[in-house]
Amino acid sequence: MFEGLSAFPTTPTNADGEVDAVALARVLDRLAEAKVGSIGLLGSTGAYAYLSREERRRAVEAAKDSIGERVPLLVGVGALRTDHAQQLARDAEAAGADALLLAPVSYAPLTQEEVYQHFVSVSNATGLPIVIYNNPTTTRFQFSLDLIQKLAIIPNIAAIKMPLPGETAFADEIRSLRALAPSGFSIGYSGDWGAADGLLAGADAWYSVVAGLLPQPALALTQAAIAGDRAEAERLNAMFEPLWSLFKEFGSFRVMYAIGSLLGLFEAEPPRPVLPVPASARPRIEAALDELR
Repeated sequence: MFEGLSAFPTTPTNADGEVDAVALARVLDRLAEAKVGSIGLLGSTGAYAYLSREERRRAVEAAKDSIGERVPLLVGVGALRTDHAQQLARDAEAAGADALLLAPVSYAPLTQEEVYQHFVSVSNATGLPIVIYNNPTTTRFQFSLDLIQKLAIIPNIAAIKMPLPGETAFADEIRSLRALAPSGFSIGYSGDWGAADGLLAGADAWYSVVAGLLPQPALALTQAAIAGDRAEAERLNAMFEPLWSLFKEFGSFRVMYAIGSLLGLFEAEPPRPVLPVPASARPRIEAALDELR
């Protein structure tokens, strides 16, 4: 469940934040048919922060109705309050989730100890495995190595979703993380334009935005990198470069809504106050998609 390609789809909703279960099922069926390693529902790309508890539960129920047992389902349960995250964890477990993704969402900046206690409390509320969601760009919280080590020994905390390492080499960071975590603890990366390098350096998983709507080319890139075929991984990554540029310019969250529309999967827009990509960018997105067909 925590190896290979984890695809993170957009959650189509109407302007009132109500989940379009039919459109969501359409998106998820594509992922199951492609045989991705897992589906990451209600991650950042899935707009979890903009949805009510009721709509998040509806999304999980719709997902399980669509995919059944074909693909493991990883569900985001990040929330401002610990008790709310516990409720979301129980909801997801009751609706059939296979694992949980937990980010330390906050308004007031959190300390390392506060995040530790938050994770302990949520892990005590569920029997499901938990993935640590390290996303400092969004949460403004940076996990220390000491905190990761403390969390990794909690029995049902099974994996970490890391951001791209910046100036640190992937291989060096992965070695550091493996040295402090127990055997079997999975190390994966988000940040799509760095996925090939992370997998080639020995990461276990790619938590992918683009795979949420374009699973086949993302899966091909994943398989080449895991096999250690650097030339093929770099060739495939080059095909994604126009899309990576758009992600960096407009934000992958916005671009994915445009891709969903261009593919005929849904007509939803990002939740306000987030605005869609400008109409002038859509021809560039179409051209980027043509590179991947």
